[in-house]
Amino acid sequence: MTRIDLEHFRQELLALREEILNASETEDESASPVELDQSRIGRLSRMDAMQGQAMSAEMKRRRKASLQKIAGALERIDEGDFGTCEECGEQIATARLELDPSVTLCIRCATEAEQG
Repeated sequence: MTRIDLEHFRQELLALREEILNASETEDESASPVELDQSRIGRLSRMDAMQGQAMSAEMKRRRKASLQKIAGALERIDEGDFGTCEECGEQIATARLELDPSVTLCIRCATEAEQG
């Protein structure tokens, strides 16, 4: 087993969190309410606006979920549990953590969870 560089992953997680927070600050106006006045905008434009609003809401939900996963990973670093699979207790491969430092399962347990 290799030793995990916790400070490296802490910095990665903090950078990811900052990136997500910046993205939410610069979110466009597609989440604003859709105006129903047909004299100002046509039906297709309203439909486009409503679709944009739905997509924006979904992105907001995903950002919130990502921020929660990042907070959990930072907490696991502080508690000394980072890099340990929550299911089997084995060490999560460093390559897997490099792809997503907020993962909580090793590849085997993640695969089993997906299939079952």
